[in-house]
Amino acid sequence: MAEQVKEAYRQLSREDLLQKVYDLGVAYETYSHSCSQSTVAAIYRVVDMPEALVKASCSNAGGTALSMVGTCGGLVGGIMALDYFFGRPFELMSDNELIQDPNVNALFAAQPMARALTDKYVQEYGTITCINIQRQLYDRFFYLEDMEEFEKFDEAGGHSNPEKCPRIVGKAAMWTMEILLDNGAIALK
Repeated sequence: MAEQVKEAYRQLSREDLLQKVYDLGVAYETYSHSCSQSTVAAIYRVVDMPEALVKASCSNAGGTALSMVGTCGGLVGGIMALDYFFGRPFELMSDNELIQDPNVNALFAAQPMARALTDKYVQEYGTITCINIQRQLYDRFFYLEDMEEFEKFDEAGGHSNPEKCPRIVGKAAMWTMEILLDNGAIALK
């Protein structure tokens, strides 16, 4: 059975809900940073999920722990939210024997949702890595662990320009919500 969006958002149309999640993603990235956490926070604001998921998504920002070489945090955060709804539950895992059904089958059942979000990234940006998305947005990448580089990133509009990283996060949150709605995990009413 599908979860409903929170009471405050049930009167919204599908398009308005997707726009709301997009706007929340943009706002969280602008004012709180952490593309991964901002993506999850945008979904959390409109859907009942554990707040711990927002906290657990904190350090996947900046291409994984600000390393720049990993996956875009917006994508990682979106996948974390999708896995909350579609992922394999702990009780189906085993630490002492391989059980194809339901253990391994439940693992593979979750993958199409994550792949759908990944495919949206590849279609839109041609990549899923932070470093390559930054190169598209800024014609260079910023090593965010270095404070001088972080300041240059901010000066280039990294968090303040709604067409830069905030847009990436807004789209990740919106696409995640779209997948949740399209696959019956979330219902508007």
